[in-house]
Amino acid sequence: MKRAMKPLQLELSARPSWGGRRRGAGRKRNPNTGVPHRARPLHKAAHPVHVTLRTREGVCGLRTPRVSALLMGSIEKASQAEFQIVHFSVQHDHIHFIVEARDKANLSRGMRGLSIRLARAINRGLARRGPVWRERYHAHALTRPREVRHALLYVLMNHRKHGASPAWLDRCSSAAWFDGWRKDVLFEYALRDLGGFSGLAPPVQPARTWLAREGWRRHRLLGVDEGPRPRGFSA
Repeated sequence: MKRAMKPLQLELSARPSWGGRRRGAGRKRNPNTGVPHRARPLHKAAHPVHVTLRTREGVCGLRTPRVSALLMGSIEKASQAEFQIVHFSVQHDHIHFIVEARDKANLSRGMRGLSIRLARAINRGLARRGPVWRERYHAHALTRPREVRHALLYVLMNHRKHGASPAWLDRCSSAAWFDGWRKDVLFEYALRDLGGFSGLAPPVQPARTWLAREGWRRHRLLGVDEGPRPRGFSA
C-alpha cells in the first residue's frame, strides 16, 4: 500500500518583487503641477473664493495689451447664474480671482469653463497652441470679513507685489470698478492714472454674498496706499 505524500510547504518571500511602497514607485511628479490631487472641500454659497490660475512654464506675457484685452473679454463672458467673477487681477504668468458659486459643483463647472475661455484667449493673443495652465487651480474659501478684506487688497493691488505697474490702480484688474476705495487724495491720483478707463462697462459682477458685499467693510475701506509692494518701492 502506497504511503500518502506529505504536502510541501512553500515559503513566501519576505521582500516582494513588485507592489508596495518603494523608492521611485508611483506616478511621476508633473513639473507643471502646483496643487496636490486631493478632493476639494465642500463649498458654501455664503463664502467667496480666492482662486489662482498659474500658467505652465514658458507661457507668460499675460499683461501685454493684446493678451490682457482678450482676457478681459473672456472674463466678462464667463459669469453665469450660479457662478460669477467678482474681481480679478492679471499678472505676468498667473491670474487671481475672487468668485462666488452656489455650490461645489457650480464652482467646479464655472472654473472649468473659465479656464478654457482664458486658455483660448491666451493662445490666440500669443499666437501659440497647446496647454496653458498647470494641472489644477488653487482655491481658498473666504469665511470671515477680515479674511475677505485681505483677499480683496491682495488681488486688486497684486501688481505692486510684482512691480508690474507704477500706477496706483492696475489696468489689468477690476480695480477701476471696485466701489470700496477710500475717498481721499490718493484715490483722485489713482483715477488720474486710469485716464477714464473706469468709464468702460465692468467685466465683473456685483458681489452677492454678504461677506464680499458688506461684511468686509466692517474693517474699513481699502486705500490705494495699502497692499503688497516690492522692496525699494517709494509711495
